Amino acid sequence: MLQFFGVDLLDLWRGRLSLRRVSVLIGSLLRQTGRSVLAGTVDESAEWTESEYLLARVSDALELSNWLFIQANSGDESNDIPAPAPLPRPGQIEPEPESEKDSHASTDEVVNFFNRMSNL
Repeated sequence: MLQFFGVDLLDLWRGRLSLRRVSVLIGSLLRQTGRSVLAGTVDESAEWTESEYLLARVSDALELSNWLFIQANSGDESNDIPAPAPLPRPGQIEPEPESEKDSHASTDEVVNFFNRMSNL
């Protein structure tokens, strides 16, 4: 409130500001900025408007469509092209890359493990 209107919210408790005035100011914040500043501070996903989310979805769909077209109409050399990653959205947690520790053991590793366990 202080940043946009120069109104101290503590004036509400001092008796110099009414709840109605606070409601009107908060409502005008949404109309001025096109999005709620309050919601943006509470939830990171509110940083984007609905139009920005739709544009990101269209971009992701177009990239995937182009990749599928290349995969379908190319020879074996198209297998080297990685699938496109979607655009990162605000508030979205990035998946951790799979490390070698998370990979499965090979057949030889399993056999060696059980051979060592049987020798104990």
